[in-house]
Amino acid sequence: MEETSVFEKFELQLNETAKDFLKETAKWANFLSILGFVGIGLMLIFAVFAGSIFSAMGSTMPGMGGMGGSFGIIMAFVYVFIAAIYFFPVYYLNKFAVNAKRAFRDNDSEALTNSFGYLKSHYKFIGILTVAILVLYGLIFVFGILGAVLRG
Repeated sequence: MEETSVFEKFELQLNETAKDFLKETAKWANFLSILGFVGIGLMLIFAVFAGSIFSAMGSTMPGMGGMGGSFGIIMAFVYVFIAAIYFFPVYYLNKFAVNAKRAFRDNDSEALTNSFGYLKSHYKFIGILTVAILVLYGLIFVFGILGAVLRG
């Protein structure tokens, strides 16, 4: 016969204050995710126009050299890439908000569990992205120092 510990028997209960905090958090998460989707849409629209604008600028400016008209394509790709990266945390935030609101509306524990799973995914993505950007900044700093030392 296997004994269960006190921690395995422990069941977490949310009081009304905690529920109110979660409901308000879900509303703000929904608002921020909608703003995020609008921002992604604007980025994609700007990618289309930036491609045209920078392409025209690149072909008319003699200082662009070999890049010329392809600079617009590069800029459009950069904006689409940033929008694609930005999509995932916004999506996870939206799914958290939708599931949390449904959980409290329908008194559904499974929806609340799913909402916390999406919130975990949101923060995990943001954390990994932050570490990747910090590593990129570190590499830029190191190569900048190396370039200055080797040049000077």
